[in-house]
Amino acid sequence: MWWGRGSPENHAPALGDAARARWFELATPLIPFAAFVLYAVIARVVFSGRPLLIDEVVQLFQARIYTAGHLSLPAAAHREFFSILHVVDTGDKVYSQFPPGGPAMLALGELVRAPWLVGPVCGALSVALFARLIRFTDPDGSRAFYAGATVLFAVAPFGAFMFGSHMNHATTLLWLLVATLALAKVAESKTPRIGWAFLNGIGLGAAASIRPLDAFAFALPAAAWLLLLAWRDKKRWTDAVASGIGVAIPFGAMMWVNAQTTGSPLLFGYEVLWGKAHGLGFHTAPWGMTHTPSRGLELISLYVTRLQTYLFETPFPSMLPVIAALALTKRLSALDRYLLVSATLLGALYFAYWHDGFFLGPRFVFPWLPVLVLFAARLPRLVREQFGRGRVWAGTNAALATGAVMAVGFSLPERVPTYESGLASMRVDYTAESAGAGVRDAIVFVRESWGAQLTARMWERGISRSAAAALYHGVDACLLDKGLRKIEAADVRGTAAEAQLEPLLADSALVRSSPYSPDSTEKLLRNAPYDRTCVARINEDRRGYTHLAPLLLERGSGNVYARDMQGRDSLITAAYPGRPVYLLRRKYAVADSAFEWLPLKRDSLAAAWRSSAP
Repeated sequence: MWWGRGSPENHAPALGDAARARWFELATPLIPFAAFVLYAVIARVVFSGRPLLIDEVVQLFQARIYTAGHLSLPAAAHREFFSILHVVDTGDKVYSQFPPGGPAMLALGELVRAPWLVGPVCGALSVALFARLIRFTDPDGSRAFYAGATVLFAVAPFGAFMFGSHMNHATTLLWLLVATLALAKVAESKTPRIGWAFLNGIGLGAAASIRPLDAFAFALPAAAWLLLLAWRDKKRWTDAVASGIGVAIPFGAMMWVNAQTTGSPLLFGYEVLWGKAHGLGFHTAPWGMTHTPSRGLELISLYVTRLQTYLFETPFPSMLPVIAALALTKRLSALDRYLLVSATLLGALYFAYWHDGFFLGPRFVFPWLPVLVLFAARLPRLVREQFGRGRVWAGTNAALATGAVMAVGFSLPERVPTYESGLASMRVDYTAESAGAGVRDAIVFVRESWGAQLTARMWERGISRSAAAALYHGVDACLLDKGLRKIEAADVRGTAAEAQLEPLLADSALVRSSPYSPDSTEKLLRNAPYDRTCVARINEDRRGYTHLAPLLLERGSGNVYARDMQGRDSLITAAYPGRPVYLLRRKYAVADSAFEWLPLKRDSLAAAWRSSAP
């Protein structure tokens, strides 16, 4: 391809190459700015400028807590009306389960009421850092190679879509690139570079405050490299110490936040919610499945398989240029080895992690992006060095160019509409919806699916998140509803409630997705009897429902949004005696159907509570 040609910087350019080299030198600094525009367009047009995945919603929720000057919120008296997935509210505080670094980065955007800009800004900075980093990985590369590799990194669909999102993978990669570039600066020097070593530590520590596992994969090889330099030259111990101090600052801040929220510096919110089973290892996972080495291999294989499509969206496997470049590489530089060892360690860590991380691609291996792009960009040059400027080289360039054209002309025009239309309920402007319906300063009960109500009711009973997940996914919805009614009537809570519901899992292997409800996560056991209450809940699902989580981010209407919990809604109306009351739901059981804002009468709610009517 065109960026594989050209003379190294330290060689005299051929006639006519000087102007082209000058053009590349002038154009390269503009690539990060162009990348920012691209990512901003993706953020606004494709993702509606809103958090779509529950992880994004919860981290923005936490970012708003930070910008309000708090680390957590006090728990509501009746938390079952407000509890959502990934939010810790099991004690007297409410906060995100995620490490504080990701929400803190979003809080920077929230300060200017534009958190959707955080991803694009981090993406543009990542492009600029990558452009500097490849001058260390490929010191003899041409200006054309540097420009081409930077463009490839900037437009790689896997990265572009992630940088347009609210996901913390984008902010993590930014800090990992800061750390890697600083490490390269330290390693190239023959004398101590305390400032760069300190910046290396800051980058690793900041990444650890967002995604500790990803940071560890890059920090361990970095520490080994710095210690090796110090062992060879005693003066370089200052670099190792400076890096350690740099790590300690953001990591210490994270530990302080943890201590103020979870109660322990090294206890994270997801362990508070899900227990030790949330961590690495081969054991029963929080959601019921057993994570084994064979399942770990299956997940890693799945991530690589997904990269074949999501990395570049080419008609041929996207990893093919990367694998071919690795096969043709005769010698790896020290920085190459660092990147490959870090990437391998990251894969090994996620091999031991139970969850399948998929959103906009295999997101858990997003830190692989720089090294994958780097080797893919090297392929034309490596082919030329191995086979000369003959048919193989020309064919390789033609194949890569054709793949790029087909990705732009065929694959992406299909991918973009898929992303644009997904998760419709999460991208609604609820402030505008509320204003259009004339609903302000009201109590709005949000009609979620029966399954979501069942889960919230289990949480309210003090049933652990992991036990609630196992029960929900393994028990017929009506049998679970009946069991909950019994323990609610007897006011059974905690482990006693779990013990009373656990026998319902005896038929877990026989349940299947309910064919009666639009919510396919609800389970059905063949021949299980459905009483009047269960039939009413199924009919409510069929009339339409929506999701509470994005409404907790709505501001501007003055409304209080709470989960509709049927007759017990009186508990919330009593807490807000002067407000009008509405029920919010979709008109039909279709994701993009219009909303209904139905006025409710307080007396009717109270009567329903007293009669326990469905």
